[in-house]
Amino acid sequence: MTMTDRREALVLAAAANAAFDGWSMTAIRAGARECGMDHAEAAALLPGGENELLVAFSEWADRQMLAHLEDLPLDAMKIRDRIAAAVRARIEVLAPYREAVRRGAAVLSLPHMAPTGARLLWRTVDAIWYAVGDNSTDASWYTRRALLAGVYSSTLVYWMNDRSAGHADSWAFLDRRIADVMRIPRLRQQAEALLRRLPDPRRFLRAGPGQRGRRFLGR
Repeated sequence: MTMTDRREALVLAAAANAAFDGWSMTAIRAGARECGMDHAEAAALLPGGENELLVAFSEWADRQMLAHLEDLPLDAMKIRDRIAAAVRARIEVLAPYREAVRRGAAVLSLPHMAPTGARLLWRTVDAIWYAVGDNSTDASWYTRRALLAGVYSSTLVYWMNDRSAGHADSWAFLDRRIADVMRIPRLRQQAEALLRRLPDPRRFLRAGPGQRGRRFLGR
């Protein structure tokens, strides 16, 4: 077994124990014992301790999601269906660790961990967009990832408390959130079309006190 394999085994064993011990050194030590590792080897594999454990677990889940997507006919799917499949795949990877994920989310919501949580979320949504074929380099690159971050994080929170069979309610919730996001470009286009039909507001500005209006308009 390579060092990479041993590190992944430790991460998963520790993540399983995080459901009981939290994302802590206690969980890492318990995971190490299950993997037949001594303390020195575990420390070498996860030198950043519990924080590195959280990061490594998130990266593992991203890789598992991407591996699952490789088996899907993404080219034959609509973009919204690709996104739904990717988000669902990412969350289903977490199913055996749901309580640990819940406790991890609480840790990442702490003020000193917020930057780490934001970075991990951004990595996940970036991986999803690239996997489904997004190659944008303009401002939409940020917009798409920001919107997906909201969809993914809200669905994850819903899933953590979902007791429906097969988490059917979570996937219905996901579909609704994606539908909401898909409406945004159309709403913007409709608003812009409406504004083009409205009269120019400068026609209603008068001299004198209206000078303030011309300055406001950059005239």
